[in-house]
Amino acid sequence: MAVTIHPSAIVDAGAVIGDGSRVWHFAHICGGARIGKDCSFGQNVFVGNDVTIGNNSKVQNNVSIYDGVHLEDDVFCGPSMVFTNVYNPRSAVSRKDEYRATKVKKGATLGANSTIVCGVTIGEFAFIAAGAVINRDVKPYALMAGVPSRQIGWMSEHGERLDLPLEGDTSVQCPNTGKTYKLTGTMLAVE
Repeated sequence: MAVTIHPSAIVDAGAVIGDGSRVWHFAHICGGARIGKDCSFGQNVFVGNDVTIGNNSKVQNNVSIYDGVHLEDDVFCGPSMVFTNVYNPRSAVSRKDEYRATKVKKGATLGANSTIVCGVTIGEFAFIAAGAVINRDVKPYALMAGVPSRQIGWMSEHGERLDLPLEGDTSVQCPNTGKTYKLTGTMLAVE
């Protein structure tokens, strides 16, 4: 299966892009990028050199994935969401040796216009609401919203809000898949 690259896109020599991936209008993929299979990069996307992206990830229009950002499989980056890689930037101070790595785990959703401050890990299947600002690690399956963000609930792997408290010892089934989610204290897992 071939890679589809729009004629207006720039893919620098050395970039690795997996089969079935699509790079659309005015995107720029730098030469050091490592991208899995069946990914999609919308209009005006930038992917830096020190970036890895797993299989089946979707990066919507106007997203820049800077050096030090690493996405696992099945990550969704909503339109115009923002990654950073320097915690305290100044135009007159070079801090390229101070980049902080950001990790986004399998299945996570980063909503439109959300901001991910560098140096955090976003857990598996976490759901970041549109416009949220993430400035600390996010638990697996957590639903995060606000500026700065706070946890307001739990999400299933299917992308449905689960009827669970933020903490306790209980379980619930996803109405769409039938999977059982078990809450133990402040952590959620699939049974």
